[in-house]
Amino acid sequence: MKVQLPDGVRKALNVLLCVVAVAGTGFGGREIWQLWDARRQIDAACAGLVPAGRVLALSPAGGTITARQADEGTIEPELLAGGQDCELFSTEAGEKAGTDSGQRWFFTGAVGVMPPDERETSEEPWDQIEDPFGHYTYADQPLGGGIAGMVTDSGVVVELPCPTGRVNGQRISTLWARATLMSGRPFTEREQPTAHDRKVLAQTAVLTANNLADRLGCPDRLPDPPDDIPALTPGPTPASRAAGTCAWYREAGFPRDRDLADQVLESRTDARLWDERCVLVLSRLRANTVWSEHTDTLRGVGRPSRPGQWFVSLHTYSGDHAKNVRLHTGGSTDPGTRAEPGKAGRGGDDPAWWASSVCEGRAQIHTMTAAYGYDKVVTPELEKVFRSYVDDVTDRRGCTDVTMPAPATFRAD
Repeated sequence: MKVQLPDGVRKALNVLLCVVAVAGTGFGGREIWQLWDARRQIDAACAGLVPAGRVLALSPAGGTITARQADEGTIEPELLAGGQDCELFSTEAGEKAGTDSGQRWFFTGAVGVMPPDERETSEEPWDQIEDPFGHYTYADQPLGGGIAGMVTDSGVVVELPCPTGRVNGQRISTLWARATLMSGRPFTEREQPTAHDRKVLAQTAVLTANNLADRLGCPDRLPDPPDDIPALTPGPTPASRAAGTCAWYREAGFPRDRDLADQVLESRTDARLWDERCVLVLSRLRANTVWSEHTDTLRGVGRPSRPGQWFVSLHTYSGDHAKNVRLHTGGSTDPGTRAEPGKAGRGGDDPAWWASSVCEGRAQIHTMTAAYGYDKVVTPELEKVFRSYVDDVTDRRGCTDVTMPAPATFRAD
């Protein structure tokens, strides 16, 4: 049955429907303009290299997006040799964080080429491995999927060979791209990106690298990253459960030596990684036991007071990254000891050593650094520890021309 409304009521309804329609159109128009402006800002700041659609899929990317308006914080392709980045802000991240400005820095996209100008340095003898403020301590993990890539507690970085590429007329060998999430709670879980954001960051890094490859005339492209990227596992973990880059330490029975580490900080093994790391860490109990049993040797050395203060750190640098490795740099004016490919040795009087090898035609530098204080106890044992580590890496990678430091360098000063 058709209901006939009075003229006054019918007119009022028509006006209301028009108002709703106009409001909806206006709201949709604002949404469309906001999305268009966000893409414009991202493309401008990131030189069209970082995929705007992927960035806008990140959890903190809601509301208004703006880019840092400064010389640093926008990508300039002609300066790639030194590395470039673009920095993005969002009102959603600002609202969640309660910032005074109403916005917050939530994303950084970075690109660069190699060979790099900067030095590669591993842990210094005075560093500590665990976070001193009680935050989670994570080891970076390989991305997988046939990609030379690394997942960190804040993002993803990938590399792509480019032997025919040039920047400002200079030949390069490799390019890299990194996607980093800068925002904390509530956009992270256990101080690392969520599963959704890890996936988006990996896609962003890979697409950025491929876009840069297009720009530089590189022949290869990276495949799509894995859909499921595991969360990082907090460490250190018991050495008795070592199964990745520190598995050799468990298999050789080293953890049973009361002077050596009872924990490890490790990653899954992946020969594509340009920096593969294993850290042997003394728990606070083990460190204090060693200190108590060697008070004569450790005269003048204070009792270890922080987690991760005593450690032995081991790295393997590959390819371009192996060309400028320095041991114990004391600052910008101190170049440190260069770990030369094809040679081996010690970093002066410091508890730091290097070995070298060649894997599939690529130079490899293997380093070992012991914590100050602890080195007075453990240095005589480190020759066999370092040999076991280097043997493991070179066997896994099929390396040749292995050169180790002389036994006389493993002395406690």
